[in-house]
Amino acid sequence: MKKVISFLLVLVLAISLVSCIAVGSGGKKVDNQPTLGQQLIDLKKAQDEGAISKEEYAELREKLKKSYD
Repeated sequence: MKKVISFLLVLVLAISLVSCIAVGSGGKKVDNQPTLGQQLIDLKKAQDEGAISKEEYAELREKLKKSYD
């Protein structure tokens, strides 16, 4: 449970930082969408930390891969 809370806290922090960067960009378009590779790394880390199950990992991994086809 502690790992899930830690993972969610890191996720919220990351989203907050991205929002700050986008707001402070001076009107320039900032593309902060993570790459497929980074998303897969984050997903694997979530599984390794117990935030998601093996089945959830497999399902989400396939969805991510299909979204980039």
